[in-house]
Amino acid sequence: MAGDGERIAADIDLFELAQLIAHHAGGMVSIEDPRSHVLAYSASDENADPLRVRSILGREGPPEYLTLLRQWGVFDRLRETGEVVDVPAHDELNIKRRLVIGIRRPADVDARAPRVLGAIWLQQGDRPFEPDAAEILRGAAAIAGRLISRTLDAPTTAALVTRRLFGAGGPAVDTAVVADALNLPPTGPAAVIGFALGPGGQASGADAAALGSALRLHASSFRGDSVTATIGGRVYVLLPGYRSAQAVTAWTRQLIEQFENRRSLWLRAAIACPVPDLGEVAAARAEVDRVLDSTVTAAPGQRVTTLAEARTAVLLGEVLDLVGSRAELRDPRLRALFDYDRKHSANLRESAETYLREHGDVRAAAAALCVHPNTLRYRLRRVEDILGMNLDDPADRLLLEIQLALHRRLPARP
Repeated sequence: MAGDGERIAADIDLFELAQLIAHHAGGMVSIEDPRSHVLAYSASDENADPLRVRSILGREGPPEYLTLLRQWGVFDRLRETGEVVDVPAHDELNIKRRLVIGIRRPADVDARAPRVLGAIWLQQGDRPFEPDAAEILRGAAAIAGRLISRTLDAPTTAALVTRRLFGAGGPAVDTAVVADALNLPPTGPAAVIGFALGPGGQASGADAAALGSALRLHASSFRGDSVTATIGGRVYVLLPGYRSAQAVTAWTRQLIEQFENRRSLWLRAAIACPVPDLGEVAAARAEVDRVLDSTVTAAPGQRVTTLAEARTAVLLGEVLDLVGSRAELRDPRLRALFDYDRKHSANLRESAETYLREHGDVRAAAAALCVHPNTLRYRLRRVEDILGMNLDDPADRLLLEIQLALHRRLPARP
């Protein structure tokens, strides 16, 4: 059985596995979770002891027997070892002998140390266990580990529908099907909020999952019919039938402040509203992603925004992304400027950026740099000589500003 574990695990469920163990190892089987709740069991006969009957009928082991097992150290051994534990009969409690083995999450399913997912119990019947009962239990535990892990790790139907609603994991959704599956109104104004963790805008899988769980609680408190999904390191919340955009924005700001003050988490959020119906939720998610992608270094007062409010930053960011993605659109003359600064410990680049930021006002730029205006004029002439540009030419100024903005952006972009 151990050698065929992968094939068998794909073909049977826990009840069928319990019956298979009973047939090959002899006795009666129950498969339990870590809290001793019965998940599956094989057929019983007249030799089933009161413990088995009570466990199956009550779906968990009797408290007095569980206490006895703890005193005997059975649960400790199941956690610490992958071996079969022989539990002797207890005549006073009318309990027959059992073999038990822990069920662990397979190492290749989870890279972390395997954790106990439950146990397989084999009660002796009217005849002794088969000679290879322990080997059969070890193989069965491996199969059960894969079956239970697959169940725990597989997204629920609701989770799959939710991801589809937000535009992930498949083609466009049937709004009637989604509305029925998630108990949502198919039409009417809704709001979509995207949350990003940290300046980078994308959280790791574990961090995103933890953030998603926390945000789901808060969103459900704000609106009981809210829907939350974690996709690609970000968390998205759908608020059906919101009362007002101001209320949604106020709640989002309050939530971000709360997470920062109480959890030391730096969040940003983008809001899309109104969303007319469920069929537009995926497009709304794309809209908030554009905002979150463009505001990598948003100031505290700008952590909650909309595409309308951030249109300039969004479009400029997307233009810079386009330029940055094509090597032929990068001006090679800037390399000479950067090389000059490194070789001479100069700051011509900073001088040019400040001059452009001050809209060509030499005195204002010089004041910002804490230098004399004539010093700045000299630096700007050096910039013009090195780049072969005329900073009095609007086209040259525009191109230089775009190229400098691109180079400022590159270290923060993957």
